[in-house]
Amino acid sequence: MPADKSRPQDRPWESGWAPDTTRAPGTRRLWLAGALALATITACVTALTVMENDSAVSAPRVAEPTALAASAPGGLISFATPSRSAGTDRGEQDGRPSSTPTTGAPSGSASPGPDPAEKAPKPSASRPPAKSPAPPAATGTSLRSVNYPDRYWRVRDGYVRLDRIGSSGQQRADATFRRVPGLADSSCLSFTTADGRYLRHRDFVLAANPDDGSALFRQDATFCPRPSSVAGATMLESVNYPGRFLRHRSFQLRLEPYEHSDLYRADSAFHLGAGLG
Repeated sequence: MPADKSRPQDRPWESGWAPDTTRAPGTRRLWLAGALALATITACVTALTVMENDSAVSAPRVAEPTALAASAPGGLISFATPSRSAGTDRGEQDGRPSSTPTTGAPSGSASPGPDPAEKAPKPSASRPPAKSPAPPAATGTSLRSVNYPDRYWRVRDGYVRLDRIGSSGQQRADATFRRVPGLADSSCLSFTTADGRYLRHRDFVLAANPDDGSALFRQDATFCPRPSSVAGATMLESVNYPGRFLRHRSFQLRLEPYEHSDLYRADSAFHLGAGLG
């Protein structure tokens, strides 16, 4: 093989210039790439500096994002309402009240409603006439059912039930009550047991409880006698729940709204007679 073809790198180029073999190939391109990268970094730093200066100057006029920004749907940022002082100044300049909402609770906010037992509903238009028959003169009183004439009111396990009364002295004593003027209305009636407890409705169920001295207790323990469709019988209407009368259901004395039915009128009618004890 000829000697001039064994080292083609020693040949001069067509221009007559021989390549420099003392340095690695591609050095010029590396220098150009480095210069371009340095110029790019310098331009980015300059742009960031300008943007920071601009944001620092305009920051007081920009609303800060609220704490809801992280929870806004779709990654949107929610901005806070302008401050109260700013809104007030704008309202005074424009001659219009500021529309900025207040964050405090309104001074007239309603408190939680009273317990159902404390708030009496409006009187029912369907209740019987208000005029009542004269109650028995005897102090010891028993109350006998109209549609179950062999059953009387009796306190058992703290509640008033409609039971058959035998010859037992304890049963007869439990079915005898002392009739006194109503605790909440002296024109009505209240009933006490031999041990001094009063008959009062609790959750619309008639029970025997000691007087706790509250206005609610006095109302729960007061019942007004009303005439019944059964001759000689009496219905007992609640003072704090007008339109609700004592009636037995499954032989349990309860306070229920008046109904235009023969069953209701029979269940809520009682004969007030002499005490059994």
